[in-house]
Amino acid sequence: MNRIALIEDDVGLGDQLRRQLSERGFAVSWLRRGDDALVRDLSQIDLVLLDLGLPGADGLVVLDAVRRRLDVPVIVVTARNAPAGIVAALDRGADDYLTKPFSPDELVARMRSRLRRPVLARDRRLGFGALVIDLDERNATVAGVDCALTRVEHAVLVILARRPNAVVARGEIVRRALEPHTYGGERTLDVHVSRLRKKLGGEGERIETVRGIGYRLRGAA
Repeated sequence: MNRIALIEDDVGLGDQLRRQLSERGFAVSWLRRGDDALVRDLSQIDLVLLDLGLPGADGLVVLDAVRRRLDVPVIVVTARNAPAGIVAALDRGADDYLTKPFSPDELVARMRSRLRRPVLARDRRLGFGALVIDLDERNATVAGVDCALTRVEHAVLVILARRPNAVVARGEIVRRALEPHTYGGERTLDVHVSRLRKKLGGEGERIETVRGIGYRLRGAA
């Protein structure tokens, strides 16, 4: 049974989601305030559903805290439907975004998609078809052949591989992989991604550009 943290202050919607998700086999912990989420132990949670308009602490602040503490999928569910709000949430590490009102069936489908992402094996490797990423050795191979990635290329690939099928905002990749003051900003990122795709050969087609937002690594469903 997957354990879900539902962080939502709307009593009607929160009660509805908790009931519907429980009926579908999820164990739901419901938090109604952002500041409660900041101090609650979420270490046993498998996925977070996060509203942005929360009392006590804004949802983006909670998102930052979750990303520092956990490596679990985060789906933002909110009434904020402006493109800037979507980019802000993705830029800070959200895996997906649904605007209210939404279909419970669509939400569950997206949750299950995120929960199916590859899990780190004991040897800390991630596999996507012929592509294998070794987190300890900091290399990647395609059909057993080393791709000879640079430090930045490997870092970009790992960031995408940890959240397959999710859009990762360009700003987040730049902050985590490129060290902007040393390696440049978002324009430089495009160059690194282009070189990375070429080094991965046919597997490089897994890296998709999401126009205006960032990149996504297409993984197995």
